[in-house]
Order: sequence, then C-alpha cells, then structure tokens
Amino acid sequence: MHPKLPLTLYVDGACPLCAREIIWLRRHATADRLVLTDVSTPGFVCDGRSADQLRQKLHARSADGQWLTGIDATYWSWRAAGRGRWAAPLGWRPLRPFLLAAYWVFSLARPHLDWLPHPEGSKRCGEHCDLDP
Repeated sequence: MHPKLPLTLYVDGACPLCAREIIWLRRHATADRLVLTDVSTPGFVCDGRSADQLRQKLHARSADGQWLTGIDATYWSWRAAGRGRWAAPLGWRPLRPFLLAAYWVFSLARPHLDWLPHPEGSKRCGEHCDLDP
C-alpha cells in the first residue's frame, strides 16, 4: 500500500535532531512528492491534532488523507524524498519489532534532547530570545 503523493510530513523545526533531518529531506525532496510542515509555529493545529500530539510521534498524511506515524512516517517520507535505498531496512518485517521498540525509546528521549545544538544556531532566536548584550 503506497500512500498517495504528495505526502505531508509534520515536523518539529524547534527540535535539533528533527531540524537536521528536515535539512536532509529538503535537499532531496520535491514539493510534488513531499511537503514539510513545521508544527512548532505558535497555535498550530491540524485536523484536530495539536502540535503537542504531533510531536509525540512523527506524523505524515497522504494526499488522500491516510495518516502514517512513527517508523511508517519516516519510511514513506524518505521514499517520497527519493531515498528508498536508505529507507529500505525500515520496511523489513523481521526488523519491525526492534524498530518499533527503538522508536518508542527515541520518542521518550527526544523531548530531553533540546540541549543539542540546533543547526540554525542563533538564527532561531531572532526576536524571541531575551539576551542581554
């Protein structure tokens, strides 16, 4: 079952690890195959889902409204970006139980990784930071 393209991937641009993957995906994806939507914008809501709900697990939605989460969202977004070779192991059935467990652990740890440097560095601050000169 291939999701209908374009696939919309709901990403957290404020997350340092997520931002790195966003940069990588943007380098390889075209808008007719993959649309990246940042849930970190204030007041973000999509189809009744809040940004907090979408941050708990990676979410993607196909052009016909099918929702994909976690490993499946990663797998299909990488394929939509033309990186099927990199994504292939995520689709191997024997690995699925291990991948699901690893993703679950990662989803618990991800909110605590905000201490990592963000690839956009001080550009993310803009007018939102309260820094003394």
